[in-house]
Amino acid sequence: MNPDDLLNGRLKLRHLVLLTALADHGSLLRAAEHLHVTQPALTRTLRELETLLGVELFERGPRGMTPTVYGRAFAAHARRVLAELRQAGRHLAELADGQVGTVTVGAHLAGTNVLLPRAIAALKAERPRVTVVVREATPDLLEAELLAGDVDFTLGRLLPSPDTRVTQHTLCRESIRLVTRAGHPAHTLGDPALEDLLAYPWVVPVPQTALRHELEEALWRRGLSLPEDRVECTSILTLRTLLLETDMVAALPELVARGDDRLAMLPTALEMMGQTVGVTLPADRPLTLTARLLLRHLRAAAADIRP
Repeated sequence: MNPDDLLNGRLKLRHLVLLTALADHGSLLRAAEHLHVTQPALTRTLRELETLLGVELFERGPRGMTPTVYGRAFAAHARRVLAELRQAGRHLAELADGQVGTVTVGAHLAGTNVLLPRAIAALKAERPRVTVVVREATPDLLEAELLAGDVDFTLGRLLPSPDTRVTQHTLCRESIRLVTRAGHPAHTLGDPALEDLLAYPWVVPVPQTALRHELEEALWRRGLSLPEDRVECTSILTLRTLLLETDMVAALPELVARGDDRLAMLPTALEMMGQTVGVTLPADRPLTLTARLLLRHLRAAAADIRP
């Protein structure tokens, strides 16, 4: 295949949409249901694309379709093209009416309790017709959505050595504290050691998070491991309810617990556990006007709470 053949009009947007849907769903049937088209139509479109490229994009097996090395490579490019087109559409809509627009932010725990609500409130006070969409997920899923253009930027804990396709900007630092319900029996122990607290059940982050790894390391330095009696959870609503209605213990960003009179922080120190909270942006895709406005308000909210 001559690379210039992709510019002669034979490659269609529907080819790129199909490719990413198949890569995401792993089967023609699920991809067809997602795209609201028939399975034979999808099969024809895939055949067209593979003929155009001259390579096999998926391996067909009894458990579905797996991208080949060619499929994985071309799907990555297809996601970037579709992300740019989505961004272009939002940009034009904002140029047509500077008072409207949509900004989608991905969030995971850190910053969602104080920073994000304050920034959204400030943006809505300035531009009431702007729509803000908040998507919560684990950091790995949020990064995939960021690179695909499904979110404008993400807010949360900044991880070291980020992907070269993204850039990071620090907003503030936040301590990690051990949290229980107010009135939890552990508060009668004065300054309990970690060993004492492992007698209670815990709510811990899922393995895909940096906080989980740091918690495991903090326990390991004391010759300890995660309690066997535990729940692994990413939902802040579920986590808070578990804390309020049981004797569970959780390691949480301080701002999540601060201001909630039904939760209480234990004095037990978690050495070397803290987090840098910030935003992650796509390196090669400019933010829309509404995304830039929300980011400006996030920086202002961070300045208000920064120690």
